[in-house]
Amino acid sequence: MSREQDKDAGKTRRDSGFLPPAVSRVWSSVQTRWNALPPNGRGAILVSAGSLTIVCMAVLVKLLGQRLPSFEILFFRSFIGFLLVLPVFMSNPLEPFRTKRPGMHLARGAAGALGNACFFWTITHMLLADAMALQFSRPLFMIPLALLFLGEAIRMPRLIVSVVGFVGILLYARPFSAGFDPGAFIGALGAFGGGLVVICIKRLSTTEPTRVIMFYYAFWNAVFAAIPAFWWWVWPTWPELWLLCAVGVLGIGGQALITHGFTVGDATALVPLDYFRIVYSAILAYLIFGELPGVWSYAGMALIVGASLYLVLTEKKKG
Repeated sequence: MSREQDKDAGKTRRDSGFLPPAVSRVWSSVQTRWNALPPNGRGAILVSAGSLTIVCMAVLVKLLGQRLPSFEILFFRSFIGFLLVLPVFMSNPLEPFRTKRPGMHLARGAAGALGNACFFWTITHMLLADAMALQFSRPLFMIPLALLFLGEAIRMPRLIVSVVGFVGILLYARPFSAGFDPGAFIGALGAFGGGLVVICIKRLSTTEPTRVIMFYYAFWNAVFAAIPAFWWWVWPTWPELWLLCAVGVLGIGGQALITHGFTVGDATALVPLDYFRIVYSAILAYLIFGELPGVWSYAGMALIVGASLYLVLTEKKKG
């Protein structure tokens, strides 16, 4: 047994001591089987579970969006996420206020609020699978953003693949037909905001711990979402309020599962599993809302997913 597995086994024994005997035996068995899995196996389960969790959040957003403004839903998502981050600083509550980069945190929060607002808008106004596919166009925007802000060199194959991906966004919009849908460009704007968030993280990670980055991201998202949310506020019913709380928990829980999965296993092998969000979205949207993407959606989806996967996987290999 490796040192890490031995450490996990010791933690299992300590945790199971607080449970009733029957539950303790089941928990110990599950933990033993979990620790016996190879890292990529555990990572695959975590990433897949996180992706499905994010899709469940998106389904709730679409349901709530039938009556509530998308900004209001985003406010609850952000504010609850902020509350869930606070316990991290129980032992050192003043740590976030000692940041050296308040301006960069603000910029990241603004970019994140833009990206999330566009994502929630597309969820409530477009087919769920289309909204999810457009969110995954973020790697396409990383090419020009990395050149502009980080001074990274761009190789010609990656540039060509990016152009192909942008053609996929145009197929969603269908500007050359009577079925023109400007919502695709709002989804692309959200992906652009997500790309700016990644650039800010790369800058912030040189001086700021991850927990402080998470704190300010959640804080500024809640602040920026609160302004339009209160302007167009619609009082939620009690069932809607519970669903709004679930959106916040599922959102941060899904991201935590995916992030932890990438740290446990090989990110290059696990990235394609995250793209199954599009498949989960298509299935649940068909079963719950009766949505079925058209030919142009499938064509755009194929180009965006193919180009984005290529860019992500080649970037991981380069790193």
